[in-house]
Amino acid sequence: MRSATFLFFFSIVLLIYGAVNYYVYSRGWMVFSSHPILKKYYTPVFWTVVASFLVGMILERTYSSVFSEWVYRIGAFWLAFLLYFVLVLVVTDLVRIANHFFHFLPEISPETGWKIGYGVIGLVFLIVLSGYLNALTTHVKEIPLTFAKKVTGKKEVKILMASDIHLGALIGERQEMKLVRIIKEQQPDLVLLCGDLVDGDIGPVLRKNLGKHIQEIRTPLGVYAIPGNHEYIGGIEHTLPYLQSINIRVLRDEVVTLSNGIQLVGRDDRDSRRMGSGGNLHDLKVLTAGLDHTQPILVMNHQPFHLEEAVEAGVDLHLSGHTHHGQLWPFNYLTEAIFELSWGLKTKGNTVCYVSSGYGSWGPPVRTGNRPEVVVFKIRFQ
Repeated sequence: MRSATFLFFFSIVLLIYGAVNYYVYSRGWMVFSSHPILKKYYTPVFWTVVASFLVGMILERTYSSVFSEWVYRIGAFWLAFLLYFVLVLVVTDLVRIANHFFHFLPEISPETGWKIGYGVIGLVFLIVLSGYLNALTTHVKEIPLTFAKKVTGKKEVKILMASDIHLGALIGERQEMKLVRIIKEQQPDLVLLCGDLVDGDIGPVLRKNLGKHIQEIRTPLGVYAIPGNHEYIGGIEHTLPYLQSINIRVLRDEVVTLSNGIQLVGRDDRDSRRMGSGGNLHDLKVLTAGLDHTQPILVMNHQPFHLEEAVEAGVDLHLSGHTHHGQLWPFNYLTEAIFELSWGLKTKGNTVCYVSSGYGSWGPPVRTGNRPEVVVFKIRFQ
């Protein structure tokens, strides 16, 4: 039943992907078919690039290699190009339709058509390039908070949160080392990794020996992580041993009390049920029922659904990721429609909720509309 559902869903996605690409292809053909050299190479080059994303994904899951990584990389970048080609072409076509009825534009010659085509390509290239450079610029965001709760030892605690790192074919050692460098510079008391540390299949991670720098992290209160949906996409039975091998304590619907009295609740990802891997067996109120509410309660929950449950459970700080705040504009409007909080800080009752835009990226290593971030909470307990 599950395989039939997946096949149906994949077929629908493939159909839409093919239709959208054909729309871009046909508009390009209108411009370049009159150019003898471009006409010769346009069709095979276009559809080879289109196929590279799907072929790259399959190769990465079956036989991860440098070759498959580059095929996947080309395909991932194409997704960003495809999005903005579609947006620009839709606007262009709307202008053409309006001109058909109102005739406000002069007649366009083939030479002018070529210039418009090159202009569209140049515009989309600049958008994707700026988004790529933006994705490499990590913002360290500091948030001061105060809670009327008691802890042992010093009353000020620095907690560093990172989510959606997506180590794999596209996010590699350079980004991993950058994250570790940020952590060492910030010198937090506690590091929390809120899901999707791995992009999906564990093959590229093992091939490139990713995680060897993360295991160098040392903090007074430890390093904790929770699974995200991508850990389940790649197979939690493969990902979990990897996370444990790099000195990360993974919490799956578990509660730990840290040495200073902070009570940390790590939720298993809600996709664990859908993937048939157990988990998410307890409501948050059940997990927090036996906790001391005079001491801080922190919750890591990858997907920011049902924030009201944290309020009802008396949680002080609820941390999530997952949304990437859309990653590529205008998808941020979609995540804002789906989630009560797509990015940023929100106080509900006595609970402070934060949803991170994430450190890494899924698919194209491109961000337009928000920056990747690492969040540092400077918390004072009274």
